[in-house]
Amino acid sequence: MNTADFDFHLPEELIAQTPLEKRDASRLLVVNHETGQLEDTHFDEIIDQLHPGDALVMNDTRVLPARLHGEKPETGGHVELLLLKNIAGDDWEVLAKPAKRLKVGATISFGDGRLTATVLEELEHGGRIVHFHYQGIFLEVLESLGEMPLPPYIHEKLKDRERYQTVYAKENGSAAAPTAGLHFTKELLAQIEAKGVKLVYLTLHVGLGTFRPVSVDNVDEHEMHSEFYTLSEEAADTLRQVKASGKRVIAVGTTSIRTLETIGSKFNGEIKADSGWTNIFIKPGYDWKVVDAFSTNFHLPKSTLVMLVSAFAGRELVLSAYQHAIDEKYRFFSFGDAMFIK
Repeated sequence: MNTADFDFHLPEELIAQTPLEKRDASRLLVVNHETGQLEDTHFDEIIDQLHPGDALVMNDTRVLPARLHGEKPETGGHVELLLLKNIAGDDWEVLAKPAKRLKVGATISFGDGRLTATVLEELEHGGRIVHFHYQGIFLEVLESLGEMPLPPYIHEKLKDRERYQTVYAKENGSAAAPTAGLHFTKELLAQIEAKGVKLVYLTLHVGLGTFRPVSVDNVDEHEMHSEFYTLSEEAADTLRQVKASGKRVIAVGTTSIRTLETIGSKFNGEIKADSGWTNIFIKPGYDWKVVDAFSTNFHLPKSTLVMLVSAFAGRELVLSAYQHAIDEKYRFFSFGDAMFIK
């Protein structure tokens, strides 16, 4: 299986640079993976795809304003840090730019010295382990100094940073939003729940590896980055009941899918409360354990996410659905439109 098999030409103007004014006004392409039928609808009509007794599973992670602009006190040189993951206490793995001058022991100052970082260790690809020094509560300092780490293909400034959070975001820790969830409003979720659909939340802290196109030609050689997930006992119990009653587990986005399938694979198809690190890579040929249908945005050519969607619906159908979306001028990527695959 070659990476080039998952390539497609996307006109630049279809990459959504800003969110729509109304979250659920996005378009929704419904794909029936058994019949191959495509249907153009709007996102608020997703309720018609959900049946009483089904579970809608969402990722309640919250994006950290993880992009920090600082300077080296001795030279005044500009340094940008992107927080990737909290290793322990105030030690973080970060991406630094420019990295080459940041040797072990170097310090960086942010916001008139309200926050400083000391380099503890050098990693490859511009990675560093740093220790932060500050007064007060780290998340509050970060909220006041940090910017949202928007993906590299978004060039517009985000006016309202909450628009890069889902309305149910709760658990701090992501470097990127679980963007399939951005379309839901509180009102739409209330209507879905009133229909008898169970709303279930899990947490997967999204890493930046999500955005990376696959750089190797042979898909089997691609290494996924690890991401931390949690599924509570209460959520697992609800999902077991849904499965036992013959209803569907419907995942919102690839992060929810990766969490559910990690757990299903670990426990031989059973759904159990669990937390840990996952680097699951779902690609064509994968044997699905838990997820029966899902919503997702439109993804980058050659990305692991296009491969994941193809693992469920088949590569040819997915690429033809993408071509349909391009022809119909759907909006792509994080702030773009959605598809529902059943």
